[in-house]
Amino acid sequence: MAKNKTAYVCNECGQDFPRWQGQCSACQEWNTITEVRLGAVTAVKSSNFSGYAGSSGGSVQTLDQIDLNEVPRIATGFVEFDRVLGGGIVAGSAILIGGHPGAGKSTLLLQTLCGLAQTMPALYVTGEESLQQVAMRAHRLSLPTDKLKMLSETSVDVICEIALREQPKIIVIDSIQVMHISDVQSSPGSVAQVRESAAFLTRFAKQNGIAIIMVGHVTKDGSLAGPKVLEHCIDCSVMFEGDSDSRYRTLRSHKNRFGAINELGVFAMTEKGLREVANPSAIFLSRADEAAPGSVVMVVWEGTRPLLVELQVLVDQSMAGHPRRIAVGTDANRLAMLLAVLHRHGGLQMSDQDVFVNVVGGVKVSETSADLTLLLSMVSSFRSIVLPRDLVVFGEVGLSGEIRPVPNGTERLIEAAKHGFTRAIVPKANVPKKAPAGMEVVGVAKLSEALDALV
Repeated sequence: MAKNKTAYVCNECGQDFPRWQGQCSACQEWNTITEVRLGAVTAVKSSNFSGYAGSSGGSVQTLDQIDLNEVPRIATGFVEFDRVLGGGIVAGSAILIGGHPGAGKSTLLLQTLCGLAQTMPALYVTGEESLQQVAMRAHRLSLPTDKLKMLSETSVDVICEIALREQPKIIVIDSIQVMHISDVQSSPGSVAQVRESAAFLTRFAKQNGIAIIMVGHVTKDGSLAGPKVLEHCIDCSVMFEGDSDSRYRTLRSHKNRFGAINELGVFAMTEKGLREVANPSAIFLSRADEAAPGSVVMVVWEGTRPLLVELQVLVDQSMAGHPRRIAVGTDANRLAMLLAVLHRHGGLQMSDQDVFVNVVGGVKVSETSADLTLLLSMVSSFRSIVLPRDLVVFGEVGLSGEIRPVPNGTERLIEAAKHGFTRAIVPKANVPKKAPAGMEVVGVAKLSEALDALV
């Protein structure tokens, strides 16, 4: 009888080690290495790892011999979902969708598959819920249920056997953390099971031309749970986010081999399921009736389209020894850097002031075009200057106080003009030769010029 072998695998990055150690030398995380039983090792060569990318012939080709015909895409029925995926679902692709519990991942996929099942064979595999629970949700949402095929199973081997017999065009696996493979001698949800299950399903999707969407759990900090190699083996990784006290949900792509990354789709959760929001800027611009200091609208670029959001800043006298710097929806380190720039090149001292920053609507802004908006919002709140409601601001700020241009400046201004904004403060390099109709564009090259434009 062969003796089972063990390995020690990091839960964060998937790196394995011959023995246990406190810190992972690959990702530098502490206490993330766990013991995994690998089972007896045999010398039999397995064919499961051949043809991982879809071709099992093993032939060598030159680039000019490869067929460049465009891969057809499957429309999901949601324009916002198709936008995030890069135009639709590609046949033979593996997609991973994650999100917090209750965000609406299963609801979105159930609505999508019930619609697709009317025109093509589709299979929904549930490993966490019973078939009755899924049927009750579909009935509550008034979805068509006569064509979608359901399967309650957690064995990847059995799922692939049934898929070969049923020949669906698209499969949903809900979720990858409860799936297991018989060859791996560890419990479902472990690093080895998640990694091998995802790799097996990805290989199966590419070899048979079946699109597979896998639902993934998230950790406490909001990142996808499981080994980091899980995100490397799939083609597209998207996150479904939304606060429990808000009816709006955002779908954002972090990796996409068939489209642009950081694409954003907005949905609204209703009693009849998710409804896509065609004009998300109108939602995030639901401002107060009276203008207040510290409130400025900016134009951020999300994937392939501009998005107007409101940035609010409150600067108040600090009652503690160390002033607080709290940023919700933007980078706190960027806030600290901009405060130093404002002091050095703007002559404003806020070392004794608490600064609170909030991006309205729960949007997370990561691009540098929000620098100028954040600076002018802090000055507006600090000096109690009420900025015009028809003003829009964007631009990157350097450490020497210069205002740097940002990409797609003209498209941002056109989007702002569509929503009724008549004045804009932008980097001088982003000033168009012909401004949008009815809009006054003020170009600034230094921080001092931007502060003078507020008066």
